Amino acid sequence: MQIHSAIADLRAALKNRGRIVFVPTMGNLHAGHISLMEQARAHGDTVVASIFVNRLQFGPNEDFDKYPRTFQADCDKLAAAGVDVLFAPTETDLYPEPQEYFVEPPGIQNILDGEFRPGHFRGVATVVTKLFNCVQPDAAVFGKKDYQQLMVIRNMTRQMALPIEIVGGETVRAADGLALSSRNGYLSEAERAEAPRLYRLLNGIRDAIRNGRSDYAALENEAVAALDAAGWKTDYIAIRQQRDLAPPGAGNPQLVALAASRLGTTRLIDNIEI
Repeated sequence: MQIHSAIADLRAALKNRGRIVFVPTMGNLHAGHISLMEQARAHGDTVVASIFVNRLQFGPNEDFDKYPRTFQADCDKLAAAGVDVLFAPTETDLYPEPQEYFVEPPGIQNILDGEFRPGHFRGVATVVTKLFNCVQPDAAVFGKKDYQQLMVIRNMTRQMALPIEIVGGETVRAADGLALSSRNGYLSEAERAEAPRLYRLLNGIRDAIRNGRSDYAALENEAVAALDAAGWKTDYIAIRQQRDLAPPGAGNPQLVALAASRLGTTRLIDNIEI
């Protein structure tokens, strides 16, 4: 596996490498990330991963400085997964001067996670655009666990006419249903045992809708109450249209149930398509 930090070196290494598939990450990799690398292989000839902890998408009270940096272990996992090239820029490589131009998503950046993390999706859209320009991939894979992020990137890519296929990678879960996440490592033993409740509640919402319920607000409130009773602090549980995360409209739109809730000091997110 080749490793490059300089943009010029990366571009030189990717010349004449066939169809390039890109998987951006912030490192601290787990089996969910590795699954995305494996899924990427089916979409092209050369798999490129990146590791970059992007300061722009962290709020002032979030965990940028505490975010785990496990570079050597990450490299070992990527190499074992057959990744061809790793782009691992420093902040100086990616932001050689203060970033004054930003990609500003529309209203989708201010709902759901965006309501609780102001500026987050602006930072995501900006760094992803910059990474796309560095790697110049034909396709890119983003995990469905970060569903709102996937929609922001997919819609941005379409509206900006970027020649990149955006692939949604399926969420990888532990045996008890908990979506794999770097932040799961913050959970205590007792919290880890409690954490799968979130996925079970989302499954309950999906089953209820499949069985004919359409009182979406009541379903959301019931799930929040169940989490509150178990000691969680919930930001939102929402039933939305898959295509744009708007509230369900007329007809029979494809839906997704999304959740963000805090267990102890750890904020967990999850979703399930319906």
